[in-house]
Amino acid sequence: MLKTTQLQWLALIRAPGVGSRSIHKLLQHFGSIADIFSASASHLQASGIKSGICAAILQPDERMLTSDTAWLEASDHHLLTWGDPDYPALLSEIPDPPAALFLKGNPELLKLPQLAIVGSRNPTSGGSENAKQFAKHLASCGLGICSGMATGIDTASHVGALQAGGFTIAVVATGLDRVYPAINRELAHKIASEGLLISEFPPGTGPNAGHFPSRNRIISGLSVGTLVVEAALRSGSLITARLAAEQGREVFAIPGSIHNPLARGCHGLIRQGVKLVETADHILEELSALLGEYQLSAEIGAAVDEEQRTDQQTPLDDSYLSMLNFIGYDPLTTDELIHKSRLTPAAVSSMLLILELQGYVESLSGDRICRTSLSPPGETASLSLSGKVP
Repeated sequence: MLKTTQLQWLALIRAPGVGSRSIHKLLQHFGSIADIFSASASHLQASGIKSGICAAILQPDERMLTSDTAWLEASDHHLLTWGDPDYPALLSEIPDPPAALFLKGNPELLKLPQLAIVGSRNPTSGGSENAKQFAKHLASCGLGICSGMATGIDTASHVGALQAGGFTIAVVATGLDRVYPAINRELAHKIASEGLLISEFPPGTGPNAGHFPSRNRIISGLSVGTLVVEAALRSGSLITARLAAEQGREVFAIPGSIHNPLARGCHGLIRQGVKLVETADHILEELSALLGEYQLSAEIGAAVDEEQRTDQQTPLDDSYLSMLNFIGYDPLTTDELIHKSRLTPAAVSSMLLILELQGYVESLSGDRICRTSLSPPGETASLSLSGKVP
């Protein structure tokens, strides 16, 4: 019989055909991990485990266990299992909590409140900026940011939290010795050193489409609420939002243009009763009663946002401000803009180039253009949708 609790957990996790539900069933039947491994094969089968799986549990792959143990020897690598006093209380409340979690980074962060931010892997630049600015503001107020480290909204959210000097948690769908997508390798290292990486899957597990919905339930389950920034009508982000609602957590959505297909998922959620938010402080106001003992400071976030906005923005003269008013937030073609502004094509092209370089507008497919969430100094109409506080 395996001599240590950690080896027993690893053997159970590694057994083919055994997932969190099976592990919880075994724990409920036998009482403890030690009792499971003290049981005979016939007793294991009597609990509903198939004979082939029983053999895999009682005669685990020693090479795999040695490899897992070596991984866990690193100072920032941890295995957190069901029943451990440090197991996150919120996560334990969901219908199908993970039986074990592999951690890389600071496990103490699991004791602090966090908000999930999710959205499209291919967002508009405005959506990406919204995610980053909301994450910055919320993280600067003391709320952790939890996401899935995918490209797009996930990445922007993690980056925003880190830029604010706050903390972020990434729940991934591979083993923690892998980085998926590979483009986020540097981000993964930064999160591991300043935040926390989490996976239900043991080292060596590669990307698998079936793992992502499982990952999503952990993202929502760890968090007091979930914010959807941009999402198509059929997307993993809406699965996370649904899971959050089923788990009894708050769900928020940022509205967008009716012409933006990536806003339709958010609009659908809002029609179903999800809370529409235009500023990060709307989220803090909704969560204040739930957070109780945790003192989050909206004033700190507001000061940080104001300082960053002042530092980053470039003054525009009246002609460029007029051009921004002609453009608006709904996409329009360059020809339509030329007609509205009554300027020459060359003048419009030149001004658009400058505005795009400064981050005020973005180019879309089909020779279309629209404004981003960034607003010039002195204009406050669009600040709320970027998570900035006027």
